[in-house]
Amino acid sequence: MPRPFALPDLGEGLTEAEIVKVLVNEGDVLAEDAPLLEVETDKATVEIPSPFGGRVARIHVQPGQTVKVGDVLVTFEDVASGGGGGAAGGRPGFGTPLAGAPPRSPAPSPRREPAVAAETTRPSSASTGRSSGRSGAPTAANVTERAGLGQATPTGPGSGRVAAARASAGPASAAEANAGTAASSVGPVPATPATRRLARELGVDLRAVRATGAGGRVTDDDVRSAAGGAQPGTTAPVADGRAPERVAVAKPLAVVGVEPPPLPRFEQWGPVARQPLSHLRRTIAERMTLSATLIPHVTHFDRADITELDAIIRRNIEPARERGITLTLTSFLLKAAALSLREHPQFNASLDPGAGELIVKRYYHLGVAVAAERGLIVPVIRDVDGKPLVELQRELAALAQRVREGKATLDDLRGGTFTITNIGALGGTGAIPIINYPEVAILGVARGREEPVVHEGRIVPRMLLPISLTFDHRVADGADGARFAAAIVRRLERPEQLLLEW
Repeated sequence: MPRPFALPDLGEGLTEAEIVKVLVNEGDVLAEDAPLLEVETDKATVEIPSPFGGRVARIHVQPGQTVKVGDVLVTFEDVASGGGGGAAGGRPGFGTPLAGAPPRSPAPSPRREPAVAAETTRPSSASTGRSSGRSGAPTAANVTERAGLGQATPTGPGSGRVAAARASAGPASAAEANAGTAASSVGPVPATPATRRLARELGVDLRAVRATGAGGRVTDDDVRSAAGGAQPGTTAPVADGRAPERVAVAKPLAVVGVEPPPLPRFEQWGPVARQPLSHLRRTIAERMTLSATLIPHVTHFDRADITELDAIIRRNIEPARERGITLTLTSFLLKAAALSLREHPQFNASLDPGAGELIVKRYYHLGVAVAAERGLIVPVIRDVDGKPLVELQRELAALAQRVREGKATLDDLRGGTFTITNIGALGGTGAIPIINYPEVAILGVARGREEPVVHEGRIVPRMLLPISLTFDHRVADGADGARFAAAIVRRLERPEQLLLEW
Protein backbone atom coordinates (compact mmCIF):
# COMPACT_ATOMS: atom_id res chain seq x y z
CA MET A 1 0.00 0.00 0.00
CA PRO A 2 1.59 3.33 -1.04
CA ARG A 3 2.23 5.74 1.82
CA PRO A 4 3.09 9.31 0.84
CA PHE A 5 5.33 11.36 3.12
CA ALA A 6 4.87 15.14 2.89
CA LEU A 7 7.03 18.00 4.15
CA PRO A 8 5.92 18.50 7.77
CA ASP A 9 5.13 21.79 9.47
CA LEU A 10 8.57 23.10 10.43
CA GLY A 11 7.34 25.59 13.02
CA GLU A 12 8.56 29.19 13.46
CA GLY A 13 6.16 30.26 10.70
CA LEU A 14 8.28 28.49 8.06
CA THR A 15 6.18 27.47 5.07
CA GLU A 16 8.73 26.14 2.59
CA ALA A 17 12.17 24.59 2.31
CA GLU A 18 14.71 23.84 -0.39
CA ILE A 19 15.88 20.29 -1.02
CA VAL A 20 19.63 20.13 -0.42
CA LYS A 21 20.29 16.40 -0.79
CA VAL A 22 18.27 13.28 -1.48
CA LEU A 23 20.00 10.60 0.57
CA VAL A 24 18.17 7.58 -0.87
CA ASN A 25 17.29 6.04 -4.21
CA GLU A 26 14.07 4.54 -5.48
CA GLY A 27 13.97 0.90 -4.46
CA ASP A 28 15.98 1.38 -1.28
CA VAL A 29 14.62 -0.40 1.79
CA LEU A 30 14.81 1.85 4.84
CA ALA A 31 14.42 1.31 8.53
CA GLU A 32 12.60 3.90 10.59
CA ASP A 33 14.77 6.96 11.32
CA ALA A 34 17.22 6.21 8.48
CA PRO A 35 18.50 9.42 6.79
CA LEU A 36 16.09 10.43 4.03
CA LEU A 37 16.55 14.05 2.93
CA GLU A 38 18.41 17.21 3.81
CA VAL A 39 16.37 20.40 3.47
CA GLU A 40 17.35 24.02 3.92
CA THR A 41 14.90 26.41 5.53
CA ASP A 42 15.22 30.12 6.19
CA LYS A 43 17.09 29.22 9.36
CA ALA A 44 19.06 26.01 8.99
CA THR A 45 19.90 22.89 7.04
CA VAL A 46 17.94 20.04 8.61
CA GLU A 47 18.19 16.31 8.06
CA ILE A 48 14.80 14.61 7.86
CA PRO A 49 14.77 10.91 8.79
CA SER A 50 12.48 8.27 7.36
CA PRO A 51 9.17 8.40 9.27
CA PHE A 52 8.78 4.61 9.13
CA GLY A 53 10.30 1.52 7.58
CA GLY A 54 9.57 0.47 4.03
CA ARG A 55 10.70 0.58 0.42
CA VAL A 56 11.13 3.89 -1.38
CA ALA A 57 8.66 3.57 -4.24
CA ARG A 58 9.05 7.05 -5.70
CA ILE A 59 11.06 10.20 -5.01
CA HIS A 60 9.06 13.29 -5.95
CA VAL A 61 11.73 15.95 -5.40
CA GLN A 62 15.27 16.74 -6.49
CA PRO A 63 18.11 18.91 -5.13
CA GLY A 64 17.52 22.61 -5.65
CA GLN A 65 13.73 22.28 -5.69
CA THR A 66 11.67 24.41 -3.31
CA VAL A 67 8.77 22.61 -1.65
CA LYS A 68 5.99 23.85 0.59
CA VAL A 69 4.60 22.31 3.76
CA GLY A 70 2.27 19.51 2.69
CA ASP A 71 4.03 18.77 -0.61
CA VAL A 72 4.75 15.06 -1.04
CA LEU A 73 8.47 14.29 -0.85
CA VAL A 74 8.66 10.50 -1.02
CA THR A 75 6.17 7.69 -1.49
CA PHE A 76 6.84 4.49 0.46
CA GLU A 77 5.40 1.03 0.02
CA ASP A 78 5.44 -2.07 2.17
CA VAL A 79 8.52 -4.18 1.59
CA ALA A 80 6.46 -7.21 0.58
CA SER A 81 4.30 -5.27 -1.89
CA GLY A 82 7.09 -3.83 -4.05
CA GLY A 83 9.22 -5.54 -6.66
CA GLY A 84 12.79 -6.59 -5.99
CA GLY A 85 14.55 -8.91 -3.67
CA GLY A 86 13.81 -7.67 -0.17
CA ALA A 87 16.87 -6.85 1.83
CA ALA A 88 19.19 -7.64 -1.01
CA GLY A 89 17.53 -5.04 -3.16
CA GLY A 90 17.80 -2.22 -0.65
CA ARG A 91 20.64 -0.23 0.79
CA PRO A 92 23.08 -2.26 2.89
CA GLY A 93 22.62 -1.61 6.56
CA PHE A 94 19.09 -0.26 6.25
CA GLY A 95 17.29 -3.59 6.17
CA THR A 96 17.78 -4.65 9.78
CA PRO A 97 14.54 -5.16 11.70
CA LEU A 98 14.06 -2.62 14.45
CA ALA A 99 14.78 -3.78 17.98
CA GLY A 100 11.54 -4.58 19.78
CA ALA A 101 9.39 -4.12 16.69
CA PRO A 102 6.56 -6.65 16.25
CA PRO A 103 6.82 -8.85 13.15
CA ARG A 104 4.66 -7.95 10.21
CA SER A 105 2.95 -10.40 7.91
CA PRO A 106 3.65 -9.52 4.29
CA ALA A 107 0.79 -9.36 1.85
CA PRO A 108 0.36 -12.52 -0.28
CA SER A 109 2.48 -12.41 -3.41
CA PRO A 110 4.10 -14.89 -5.83
CA ARG A 111 7.40 -14.43 -3.96
CA ARG A 112 7.13 -14.11 -0.21
CA GLU A 113 9.69 -11.70 1.17
CA PRO A 114 10.56 -11.01 4.79
CA ALA A 115 9.55 -7.69 6.29
CA VAL A 116 13.02 -6.18 6.26
CA ALA A 117 12.34 -2.91 8.05
CA ALA A 118 9.45 -3.67 10.37
CA GLU A 119 7.28 -0.75 11.35
CA THR A 120 6.71 -0.08 15.02
CA THR A 121 3.11 0.20 16.17
CA ARG A 122 1.35 2.24 18.79
CA PRO A 123 -1.78 1.43 20.81
CA SER A 124 -4.75 2.84 19.00
CA SER A 125 -8.51 2.80 18.96
CA ALA A 126 -8.25 -0.85 17.92
CA SER A 127 -7.43 -1.69 21.54
CA THR A 128 -10.93 -0.63 22.53
CA GLY A 129 -12.58 -2.77 19.88
CA ARG A 130 -12.70 -0.20 17.09
CA SER A 131 -10.63 -0.47 13.97
CA SER A 132 -9.02 2.69 12.68
CA GLY A 133 -8.64 1.23 9.21
CA ARG A 134 -5.25 2.86 8.83
CA SER A 135 -1.74 1.45 8.58
CA GLY A 136 0.16 4.14 10.43
CA ALA A 137 0.76 6.96 7.93
CA PRO A 138 3.18 9.61 9.19
CA THR A 139 1.98 12.85 10.67
CA ALA A 140 3.73 16.18 10.65
CA ALA A 141 3.84 16.05 14.43
CA ASN A 142 5.84 12.85 14.80
CA VAL A 143 8.09 13.47 11.78
CA THR A 144 8.83 16.99 12.98
CA GLU A 145 9.66 15.56 16.40
CA ARG A 146 12.15 13.18 14.82
CA ALA A 147 13.74 15.90 12.75
CA GLY A 148 14.27 18.06 15.82
CA LEU A 149 12.17 20.86 14.38
CA GLY A 150 10.16 21.67 17.48
CA GLN A 151 6.49 21.11 18.13
CA ALA A 152 4.09 21.23 15.24
CA THR A 153 0.41 20.74 14.59
CA PRO A 154 -0.28 17.46 12.76
CA THR A 155 -1.09 18.08 9.13
CA GLY A 156 -1.61 15.98 6.05
CA PRO A 157 -4.01 13.17 5.20
CA GLY A 158 -5.31 11.26 8.18
CA SER A 159 -3.12 13.07 10.66
CA GLY A 160 -6.03 13.79 12.95
CA ARG A 161 -6.90 10.10 13.20
CA VAL A 162 -3.33 9.06 13.84
CA ALA A 163 -2.89 11.81 16.42
CA ALA A 164 -6.06 10.62 18.14
CA ALA A 165 -4.75 7.07 18.12
CA ARG A 166 -1.50 8.25 19.67
CA ALA A 167 -3.40 10.18 22.32
CA SER A 168 -5.49 7.14 23.22
CA ALA A 169 -2.33 5.31 24.24
CA GLY A 170 -2.04 7.60 27.25
CA PRO A 171 0.85 9.92 28.15
CA ALA A 172 4.08 8.48 29.51
CA SER A 173 4.97 9.22 33.08
CA ALA A 174 7.12 12.32 33.41
CA ALA A 175 9.05 10.63 36.18
CA GLU A 176 9.86 7.71 33.89
CA ALA A 177 10.93 10.08 31.10
CA ASN A 178 13.46 11.79 33.32
CA ALA A 179 14.69 8.76 35.24
CA GLY A 180 17.58 8.03 32.89
CA THR A 181 16.09 4.81 31.51
CA ALA A 182 16.84 3.31 28.14
CA ALA A 183 14.98 4.92 25.25
CA SER A 184 11.77 3.17 24.26
CA SER A 185 11.92 0.75 21.37
CA VAL A 186 8.39 1.74 20.36
CA GLY A 187 7.99 5.00 18.48
CA PRO A 188 10.58 7.65 17.69
CA VAL A 189 13.38 8.30 20.15
CA PRO A 190 13.44 11.98 21.23
CA ALA A 191 16.76 13.39 19.98
CA THR A 192 17.95 16.34 17.92
CA PRO A 193 19.25 15.85 14.35
CA ALA A 194 22.80 16.55 15.57
CA THR A 195 22.48 13.81 18.20
CA ARG A 196 21.09 11.39 15.62
CA ARG A 197 23.98 12.17 13.30
CA LEU A 198 26.47 11.55 16.13
CA ALA A 199 24.78 8.24 16.92
CA ARG A 200 25.13 7.11 13.30
CA GLU A 201 28.79 8.14 13.21
CA LEU A 202 29.52 6.17 16.38
CA GLY A 203 27.35 3.21 15.39
CA VAL A 204 25.04 3.62 18.38
CA ASP A 205 21.41 2.42 18.38
CA LEU A 206 19.40 5.25 19.96
CA ARG A 207 16.82 2.80 21.28
CA ALA A 208 19.49 1.18 23.45
CA VAL A 209 20.80 4.47 24.84
CA ARG A 210 20.11 5.46 28.44
CA ALA A 211 18.41 8.87 28.10
CA THR A 212 19.16 11.56 30.68
CA GLY A 213 17.77 14.64 28.93
CA ALA A 214 14.55 16.44 29.78
CA GLY A 215 11.45 14.51 28.81
CA GLY A 216 13.48 11.38 28.06
CA ARG A 217 15.49 13.08 25.32
CA VAL A 218 18.76 11.45 24.31
CA THR A 219 21.67 13.90 24.50
CA ASP A 220 25.09 13.92 22.82
CA ASP A 221 26.69 12.87 26.11
CA ASP A 222 24.29 9.91 26.34
CA VAL A 223 25.37 8.75 22.89
CA ARG A 224 29.07 9.14 23.69
CA SER A 225 28.61 7.21 26.93
CA ALA A 226 26.85 4.41 25.07
CA ALA A 227 29.68 4.33 22.55
CA GLY A 228 32.24 3.98 25.32
CA GLY A 229 34.09 7.14 24.30
CA ALA A 230 34.53 6.11 20.67
CA GLN A 231 35.30 8.85 18.20
CA PRO A 232 33.38 9.53 15.00
CA GLY A 233 34.81 7.70 12.06
CA THR A 234 32.44 5.03 10.81
CA THR A 235 29.44 6.48 9.08
CA ALA A 236 26.20 4.85 8.02
CA PRO A 237 26.33 3.09 4.65
CA VAL A 238 25.35 5.22 1.70
CA ALA A 239 23.89 4.01 -1.57
CA ASP A 240 25.88 4.43 -4.75
CA GLY A 241 24.56 6.79 -7.36
CA ARG A 242 23.00 9.34 -5.06
CA ALA A 243 21.00 12.15 -6.53
CA PRO A 244 23.22 14.97 -7.82
CA GLU A 245 24.01 17.99 -5.70
CA ARG A 246 21.43 20.74 -5.89
CA VAL A 247 21.59 23.48 -8.44
CA ALA A 248 20.25 26.91 -7.50
CA VAL A 249 17.05 27.86 -9.30
CA ALA A 250 16.43 31.51 -10.11
CA LYS A 251 13.26 32.81 -8.42
CA PRO A 252 12.08 36.35 -7.74
CA LEU A 253 12.57 37.80 -4.27
CA ALA A 254 9.59 38.69 -2.14
CA VAL A 255 8.68 42.34 -2.61
CA VAL A 256 8.53 44.57 0.48
CA GLY A 257 7.30 48.12 0.12
CA VAL A 258 8.17 49.79 -3.18
CA GLU A 259 8.22 47.74 -6.38
CA PRO A 260 11.70 48.13 -7.94
CA PRO A 261 11.82 49.64 -11.43
CA PRO A 262 12.90 47.42 -14.33
CA LEU A 263 16.63 47.04 -14.90
CA PRO A 264 18.30 48.17 -18.11
CA ARG A 265 19.68 45.67 -20.63
CA PHE A 266 23.23 45.38 -19.34
CA GLU A 267 24.14 43.21 -22.33
CA GLN A 268 24.17 46.29 -24.53
CA TRP A 269 27.37 47.43 -22.80
CA GLY A 270 29.18 44.12 -22.58
CA PRO A 271 28.97 40.44 -21.64
CA VAL A 272 27.15 39.47 -18.44
CA ALA A 273 26.47 36.27 -16.53
CA ARG A 274 23.30 35.54 -14.56
CA GLN A 275 23.75 33.52 -11.37
CA PRO A 276 20.67 32.25 -9.51
CA LEU A 277 20.63 33.09 -5.81
CA SER A 278 20.81 30.17 -3.39
CA HIS A 279 17.93 29.63 -1.00
CA LEU A 280 19.95 31.07 1.88
CA ARG A 281 21.15 34.06 -0.12
CA ARG A 282 17.58 34.76 -1.22
CA THR A 283 16.42 34.55 2.38
CA ILE A 284 19.15 36.93 3.56
CA ALA A 285 18.24 39.40 0.81
CA GLU A 286 14.56 39.32 1.71
CA ARG A 287 15.21 39.65 5.46
CA MET A 288 17.59 42.56 4.99
CA THR A 289 15.09 44.29 2.72
CA LEU A 290 12.33 43.67 5.25
CA SER A 291 14.40 45.08 8.12
CA ALA A 292 15.66 48.11 6.22
CA THR A 293 12.15 48.87 4.95
CA LEU A 294 10.18 48.44 8.18
CA ILE A 295 12.65 49.70 10.78
CA PRO A 296 13.93 53.29 10.98
CA HIS A 297 17.61 52.53 11.66
CA VAL A 298 19.89 54.85 13.59
CA THR A 299 23.53 54.08 14.40
CA HIS A 300 25.60 55.32 17.33
CA PHE A 301 29.41 55.06 17.13
CA ASP A 302 31.82 54.80 20.04
CA ARG A 303 35.25 53.40 20.92
CA ALA A 304 36.31 51.29 23.88
CA ASP A 305 39.81 51.36 25.35
CA ILE A 306 40.41 47.61 25.68
CA THR A 307 44.09 47.80 26.58
CA GLU A 308 43.57 45.96 29.89
CA LEU A 309 41.14 43.49 28.36
CA ASP A 310 43.54 42.75 25.51
CA ALA A 311 46.31 42.11 28.05
CA ILE A 312 44.08 39.68 29.98
CA ILE A 313 43.29 37.75 26.81
CA ARG A 314 46.95 37.59 25.75
CA ARG A 315 48.10 36.42 29.19
CA ASN A 316 45.55 33.63 29.23
CA ILE A 317 45.64 32.38 25.63
CA GLU A 318 48.07 29.54 26.35
CA PRO A 319 46.55 28.42 29.67
CA ALA A 320 43.14 28.41 28.00
CA ARG A 321 44.44 26.45 25.01
CA GLU A 322 45.85 23.80 27.36
CA ARG A 323 42.28 23.34 28.59
CA GLY A 324 40.91 23.07 25.07
CA ILE A 325 39.59 26.64 24.91
CA THR A 326 40.44 29.24 22.28
CA LEU A 327 40.04 32.54 24.09
CA THR A 328 38.63 35.36 21.94
CA LEU A 329 37.26 38.86 22.36
CA THR A 330 33.77 37.78 21.29
CA SER A 331 32.94 36.01 24.56
CA PHE A 332 33.75 39.23 26.45
CA LEU A 333 31.56 41.17 24.02
CA LEU A 334 28.70 38.75 24.66
CA LYS A 335 28.99 39.14 28.41
CA ALA A 336 29.31 42.93 28.26
CA ALA A 337 26.26 43.20 25.99
CA ALA A 338 24.09 40.86 28.09
CA LEU A 339 24.84 42.65 31.36
CA SER A 340 24.22 46.02 29.70
CA LEU A 341 20.91 44.78 28.28
CA ARG A 342 19.77 44.14 31.84
CA GLU A 343 20.18 47.85 32.52
CA HIS A 344 18.63 48.91 29.19
CA PRO A 345 15.82 46.38 28.57
CA GLN A 346 14.22 48.30 25.69
CA PHE A 347 17.06 47.01 23.49
CA ASN A 348 16.27 43.40 24.45
CA ALA A 349 12.82 43.56 22.94
CA SER A 350 10.62 43.37 19.85
CA LEU A 351 8.04 45.89 18.70
CA ASP A 352 4.45 44.83 18.03
CA PRO A 353 3.20 47.75 15.91
CA GLY A 354 -0.26 46.21 15.49
CA ALA A 355 -0.83 46.13 19.24
CA GLY A 356 1.20 49.26 19.94
CA GLU A 357 3.31 47.36 22.47
CA LEU A 358 6.98 46.77 23.14
CA ILE A 359 7.60 43.11 24.00
CA VAL A 360 10.43 43.21 26.54
CA LYS A 361 12.14 39.83 26.93
CA ARG A 362 13.32 38.73 30.35
CA TYR A 363 15.82 36.29 28.87
CA TYR A 364 19.11 37.13 27.19
CA HIS A 365 19.75 34.89 24.19
CA LEU A 366 22.41 36.57 22.05
CA GLY A 367 23.14 35.78 18.41
CA VAL A 368 26.62 35.95 16.90
CA ALA A 369 26.95 36.44 13.14
CA VAL A 370 29.13 33.70 11.61
CA ALA A 371 30.47 33.89 8.06
CA ALA A 372 29.90 30.38 6.68
CA GLU A 373 30.60 29.13 3.18
CA ARG A 374 26.87 29.20 2.43
CA GLY A 375 26.43 32.76 3.70
CA LEU A 376 25.88 34.71 6.90
CA ILE A 377 24.26 32.64 9.68
CA VAL A 378 23.46 33.75 13.23
CA PRO A 379 23.60 30.99 15.87
CA VAL A 380 22.22 31.84 19.29
CA ILE A 381 23.79 31.38 22.74
CA ARG A 382 21.13 31.18 25.44
CA ASP A 383 21.10 32.82 28.87
CA VAL A 384 24.34 34.68 28.27
CA ASP A 385 23.85 36.86 31.34
CA GLY A 386 24.07 33.89 33.71
CA LYS A 387 27.01 31.98 32.21
CA PRO A 388 30.70 32.40 33.04
CA LEU A 389 33.06 33.55 30.30
CA VAL A 390 34.75 30.16 29.89
CA GLU A 391 31.41 28.44 29.29
CA LEU A 392 30.40 31.14 26.80
CA GLN A 393 33.64 30.61 24.89
CA ARG A 394 33.10 26.85 24.74
CA GLU A 395 29.52 27.24 23.49
CA LEU A 396 30.56 29.87 20.96
CA ALA A 397 33.29 27.65 19.50
CA ALA A 398 30.97 24.63 19.28
CA LEU A 399 28.17 26.64 17.65
CA ALA A 400 30.48 28.26 15.11
CA GLN A 401 31.89 24.85 14.18
CA ARG A 402 28.42 23.37 13.66
CA VAL A 403 27.46 26.33 11.48
CA ARG A 404 30.56 26.05 9.29
CA GLU A 405 30.07 22.29 8.94
CA GLY A 406 26.41 22.75 8.02
CA LYS A 407 25.26 20.83 11.11
CA ALA A 408 23.46 23.64 12.96
CA THR A 409 19.89 22.80 13.97
CA LEU A 410 16.90 25.11 14.04
CA ASP A 411 17.21 25.31 17.81
CA ASP A 412 20.75 26.63 17.34
CA LEU A 413 19.47 29.51 15.23
CA ARG A 414 16.25 30.73 16.80
CA GLY A 415 15.13 32.62 19.87
CA GLY A 416 17.72 35.40 19.76
CA THR A 417 17.05 38.75 21.45
CA PHE A 418 20.12 40.76 20.38
CA THR A 419 22.86 40.21 17.79
CA ILE A 420 26.60 40.89 17.68
CA THR A 421 28.55 40.99 14.42
CA ASN A 422 32.32 41.11 14.81
CA ILE A 423 34.17 41.88 11.57
CA GLY A 424 37.43 42.69 13.32
CA ALA A 425 39.24 39.69 11.85
CA LEU A 426 38.46 41.00 8.36
CA GLY A 427 39.66 44.55 9.00
CA GLY A 428 37.89 47.86 8.61
CA THR A 429 37.39 50.80 10.90
CA GLY A 430 33.64 50.49 11.31
CA ALA A 431 30.36 49.34 9.81
CA ILE A 432 26.64 50.08 9.99
CA PRO A 433 24.94 46.71 10.51
CA ILE A 434 21.29 46.08 9.66
CA ILE A 435 19.07 44.93 12.51
CA ASN A 436 18.22 41.24 12.64
CA TYR A 437 14.40 41.54 12.49
CA PRO A 438 12.34 41.18 14.70
CA GLU A 439 15.04 42.29 17.14
CA VAL A 440 15.46 46.02 17.74
CA ALA A 441 19.24 46.41 18.00
CA ILE A 442 22.54 45.00 16.78
CA LEU A 443 26.14 45.64 17.84
CA GLY A 444 28.85 45.91 15.20
CA VAL A 445 32.51 45.55 16.14
CA ALA A 446 35.50 46.44 13.95
CA ARG A 447 39.22 45.78 14.34
CA GLY A 448 40.96 47.09 17.45
CA ARG A 449 44.08 49.17 16.82
CA GLU A 450 46.79 50.72 18.90
CA GLU A 451 46.56 54.50 18.71
CA PRO A 452 48.25 57.39 20.55
CA VAL A 453 45.93 58.54 23.32
CA VAL A 454 46.20 61.06 26.13
CA HIS A 455 45.94 58.80 29.17
CA GLU A 456 46.45 60.12 32.71
CA GLY A 457 48.16 63.23 31.36
CA ARG A 458 50.55 61.40 29.03
CA ILE A 459 50.45 60.41 25.37
CA VAL A 460 50.62 56.63 25.36
CA PRO A 461 49.67 53.82 22.96
CA ARG A 462 46.26 52.34 23.81
CA MET A 463 44.23 49.59 22.15
CA LEU A 464 40.98 51.14 20.89
CA LEU A 465 38.02 49.08 19.70
CA PRO A 466 35.45 50.74 17.40
CA ILE A 467 31.84 49.73 18.02
CA SER A 468 28.63 50.72 16.26
CA LEU A 469 25.22 50.24 17.83
CA THR A 470 22.35 50.22 15.34
CA PHE A 471 18.89 50.35 16.89
CA ASP A 472 15.22 50.86 16.06
CA HIS A 473 14.41 54.55 16.47
CA ARG A 474 10.77 53.66 17.15
CA VAL A 475 11.66 52.07 20.49
CA ALA A 476 14.58 54.24 21.65
CA ASP A 477 15.94 57.74 21.19
CA GLY A 478 19.50 58.78 20.46
CA ALA A 479 20.23 59.44 24.12
CA ASP A 480 19.03 55.93 25.02
CA GLY A 481 21.32 54.43 22.41
CA ALA A 482 24.27 56.49 23.64
CA ARG A 483 23.72 55.35 27.23
CA PHE A 484 23.42 51.71 26.21
CA ALA A 485 26.60 51.89 24.11
CA ALA A 486 28.39 53.63 26.99
CA ALA A 487 27.40 50.78 29.34
CA ILE A 488 28.97 48.26 26.96
CA VAL A 489 32.11 50.40 26.63
CA ARG A 490 32.40 50.76 30.40
CA ARG A 491 32.39 47.01 30.93
CA LEU A 492 34.92 46.40 28.16
CA GLU A 493 37.21 49.02 29.65
CA ARG A 494 36.86 47.51 33.13
CA PRO A 495 37.10 43.77 32.48
CA GLU A 496 36.95 42.97 36.19
CA GLN A 497 33.25 43.90 35.97
CA LEU A 498 32.79 41.10 33.43
CA LEU A 499 34.51 38.62 35.71
CA LEU A 500 32.40 39.77 38.66
CA GLU A 501 29.29 40.07 36.42
CA TRP A 502 28.51 43.66 37.39
